[in-house]
Amino acid sequence: MILLTKFEEFGLAAPILRALTAVGYTNPTPIQAKAIPSILAGRDLLGIAQTGTGKTAAFALPILHLLAGQARKAPRGGCRVLVLSPTRELASQIADSFRTYAQGLNLKVALVFGGVSAGPQLKALAGGIDILVATPGRLIDHIGSGAARLGSTEFLVLDEVDQMLDLGFIKPLRRIVGQLPKQRQNLFFSATMPTEIGALADELLTDPVSVSVAPAATTVERIHQQVLLVDAANKRDLLVGLFADRAMARTIVFTRTKRGADAVARHLAAAGISAAAIHGNKSQNQREMSLASFRAGRVRALVATDIAARGIDVAGVTHVVNFELPEVAENYVHRIGRTARAGADGIAISLCGGAERDLLRNIEKVTRRKIETIDRRQPGRPAAARANPAKEAPPALRSSRQGGKPPATPDRGRAAEPAGTTGGNEMFRLAFMAPRHPAMAGQPDRPDGVPARRKARAV
Repeated sequence: MILLTKFEEFGLAAPILRALTAVGYTNPTPIQAKAIPSILAGRDLLGIAQTGTGKTAAFALPILHLLAGQARKAPRGGCRVLVLSPTRELASQIADSFRTYAQGLNLKVALVFGGVSAGPQLKALAGGIDILVATPGRLIDHIGSGAARLGSTEFLVLDEVDQMLDLGFIKPLRRIVGQLPKQRQNLFFSATMPTEIGALADELLTDPVSVSVAPAATTVERIHQQVLLVDAANKRDLLVGLFADRAMARTIVFTRTKRGADAVARHLAAAGISAAAIHGNKSQNQREMSLASFRAGRVRALVATDIAARGIDVAGVTHVVNFELPEVAENYVHRIGRTARAGADGIAISLCGGAERDLLRNIEKVTRRKIETIDRRQPGRPAAARANPAKEAPPALRSSRQGGKPPATPDRGRAAEPAGTTGGNEMFRLAFMAPRHPAMAGQPDRPDGVPARRKARAV
């Protein structure tokens, strides 16, 4: 198979090529080069590629070309193209990509997801939509009320299929598919390939083309990965210590639970590190505000659960920190894929407590690589002392925990600095800091600016 190296070689419609030129895209990524010709030929497709490799354009560009070549009015109450996504953030980004590439094609793109008023969605459905991007839960609501009628849908796209299955969306997916016509083109895209996806593909895809740009569950080679073994009680203070490295200018911190994300964000903020939490209990407006602050650099740390972070595509994420290792090993790939995007380098640091060693072994088995591991535990200290990290915190942290005011510092906007280099504060030495991000080498310090398995309806 000869892979094309220029977008013009695919024969895409002129307005699409102009839109690509306007955003500076000239060469397709590997997943695009492999997928676009098959989609243009009308084939069902199963695409496996890591996050950040251009999967959205791989299906959006050929779909737009096919729609442009078969101009017809969008069906009232329905859509010509249905794209299903596991999260609101990813759905929003997919819709934005379609709008960018569809400039000049006179096609209507609409979003349907929970957490916002249904009124505008109902109005859009009533008028008919060319491309509908939706999360399963809210779409099921509209199907149940009769507002959404999918009998004229020509294309079905499932993005991040592995995450949708992990979130328990299999029944909603089957219900939605049951509303679609049998004659349609089906496109599945995923970062990993667990056995459940193979079974679903056999069930829903017709003679599909399979394309892959990397073995299933491998990790991006440009990400420097490191595991720090740490006593669980000391994780928060070690995390604060990591942020003393000013190279951690735009970092996503992952926790397993929504409550944990809030707690970690509060702890970082108390230490003078600008942080925001994003998870399923936040309103859509809160989530969008946190993302906007993170993108603008007003927040150094975005603390997120797995489901909330899916779809976060922020340029220049320097680090990913796994405050807690994921219980599903494949989610490790999704997490660290938030950095090293678009050809950049990145750093992923995982804090591993004693009870998480089995999770670490599962991750290494799935990714088929041994991750550099550094022991940051303090075995020489009494167990009681290790269980009380407040005794080892820098003065600023001790004061804030005990209700007093932290001591005055010449620059309260900066992250808390290590309080010492001997004794209990040894864990805060610069030797414990994250590897310096290549993009930050030689750059001056930047000032600070200011989830477990979830139910399908959570998004």
